Amino acid sequence: MQKKSLDFWVGLFVVLGALALLFLALKAGNLSSLSFEQTYSVTARFDNIGGLKPRAAVKSAGVVVGRVSQIKFDDKTFQATVVMDLEKRYKFPQNSSIKILTAGLLGEQYIGLAPGSDEDKFLVAGDRIKFTQDAIVLENLISQFLFSKAADGNTEEKK
Repeated sequence: MQKKSLDFWVGLFVVLGALALLFLALKAGNLSSLSFEQTYSVTARFDNIGGLKPRAAVKSAGVVVGRVSQIKFDDKTFQATVVMDLEKRYKFPQNSSIKILTAGLLGEQYIGLAPGSDEDKFLVAGDRIKFTQDAIVLENLISQFLFSKAADGNTEEKK
């Protein structure tokens, strides 16, 4: 009888371990929040997308309203084209703007969608969002800060 109890606990431990591995795999693949809502695709162009990845969240007011479905490089404009699938239940004005944001200081990147003021025309499948803001790259900020401090040091020495 004691062997069956031990077998049960070992089996339960193995099943819990397998579920934990499945959870980690879904989190790593950013598939833990699958949605079967109907969507429509819109695009946007950026000069720099930083570390944005496919399946990244598209948020408006902190609520996930879609996902990044594709990221391509346009060799004619030398920009990144980001294709987003927005849920059909959410309608955004055509003059909406988007920017690439970071969750926390060093967290994953997502797209922030700010609704525009045009209440007559809404985004539809195939539209392109024209008002974009690139990702802020931490390395660029640090180098700008260091170069500005170095330039300030040079001007003080000349005085």
